[in-house]
Amino acid sequence: MPSHGPLPPARSPVLLAGALLAALSAVLLTLVALDWGPLLALDGRIADGLHRVAVEAPGATRANRLLSDWVWDPWAMRAVVAGVFVWLLRHGERVLALWLAGTSLVAACVQQLLKFVVGRERPQWPDPVDSAHYAAFPSGHAMTAAVTFGLLLWLLRLYGAGRGTRAWLLTAGVVSVVGVGFTRVFLGVHWLTDVLAGWLMGAALVLFSVALHAYRTAPRA
Repeated sequence: MPSHGPLPPARSPVLLAGALLAALSAVLLTLVALDWGPLLALDGRIADGLHRVAVEAPGATRANRLLSDWVWDPWAMRAVVAGVFVWLLRHGERVLALWLAGTSLVAACVQQLLKFVVGRERPQWPDPVDSAHYAAFPSGHAMTAAVTFGLLLWLLRLYGAGRGTRAWLLTAGVVSVVGVGFTRVFLGVHWLTDVLAGWLMGAALVLFSVALHAYRTAPRA
């Protein structure tokens, strides 16, 4: 059984970190919504440079599509969450299982809501190497990966997993979160700021969820 230690929300470093990331997300969202020139210019330069590489290196493009569409696809990440959800239920952790699933669901809803509200167009190319649906901001791939690995790391900590196990998952998480963000920009279906927003929002949501769960399970005087 995991140990749920007290975490006073008013002074929780987890909550404060979540608030900081949420504030950065809000600033980035505002700049994107206002079409701030320097940011759009940076997005354009990075997208143009990577797209040229993607067109000229079909082997690298195929590898990135495999990683993006299968290994790090949002549904692959949600399948991992579903597997952990079932495992928690079988070990009598019903509330924790629902917390995990609920956080993942909230992330998906926030992601789709922001896509609808912001309505940012994806990059357009005369010679596209991939395609994607819905609006661009934020990146669903980046946000889902950040949420999934963030939740898994939290669960390992709750269950007192060893440093080696946590280090292995942290490494896999960093590679996956950074990797999927790169693939989305490399394949020309997202701007860099879409990916940054996905990372920031996903991490902020996990931190808020962790702080709220700790507060809920903290012993009361």
